[in-house]
Amino acid sequence: MIVTHTIAETRTARAQLGKVAFVPTMGALHAGHLSLMQLAKETAENVVASIFVNPTQFGPKEDLTKYPRPIELDLERCRAAGVDLVFNPAPEEIYRPGLAKVNLDLPELTTVLEGKHRPGHFNGVCQVVAKLLNIVQPQYAVFGQKDFQQLRIIWSMVETLDFPIEILPGPTVREADGLAMSSRNQYLSPDERQRALSIPRALKLAGEQVRQGIKQTNRLIATMQNTLLDPGDLGRVPMSIDYVAAVDPVTLRPIELVQGLTVLAIAARVGTTRLIDNLIVGGV
Repeated sequence: MIVTHTIAETRTARAQLGKVAFVPTMGALHAGHLSLMQLAKETAENVVASIFVNPTQFGPKEDLTKYPRPIELDLERCRAAGVDLVFNPAPEEIYRPGLAKVNLDLPELTTVLEGKHRPGHFNGVCQVVAKLLNIVQPQYAVFGQKDFQQLRIIWSMVETLDFPIEILPGPTVREADGLAMSSRNQYLSPDERQRALSIPRALKLAGEQVRQGIKQTNRLIATMQNTLLDPGDLGRVPMSIDYVAAVDPVTLRPIELVQGLTVLAIAARVGTTRLIDNLIVGGV
């Protein structure tokens, strides 16, 4: 496995590879990331991953400085997953001094849900993903469905800007107890972890209602909110809801009835840790 740290090194190494499936990450790799690498390996003859904690997608009150960076463990996991090339740049390599400021935005998709609660976040995501795609020049790029809005925005960006790249969605990977895998799960205390399980429980209950024939999204949202706000015997653990929503998977706009594929989405804070999750319902 080749590890590069500069754009020039990466382009030289990339030129020696054939078709590439690319998995961009911020490191702190877990089984969810590894499932994306496995999907990449099944898709193309070569797999390229990036490990870069992107400063432009963190807000002023978010956890950039404490975001985990276990680079040696991450590289070992990439090696075990069969990755051929890892691009691990420093921030000053991606955002070189003197470069012009770029504002890359898809406002119809970036101002709702996460974008409403994390202003500027998706500008940073689009900026870094566009740069990484230009550096790596893959035929395929793999993104997880847990970050559904991010997946949809990147899909639209690639389509709008005519990048010759196919975006592949990877299913959400969950812990044995149902919690969606996230690098932020490690911040949860044992009690907070138990309280956080109301997030996948809320989605599961709403999904069961859809299968039972309930189409009104206000009823589904009420079920999810009530489940999240029921502390059980963990009332001492604070939880606050940023949003509970039922949206169209293409426009990300709220819908009133489940008449086709619908994304049920939750963002909530358990203690000080912000978690997101979603479930796609309404399919055949």
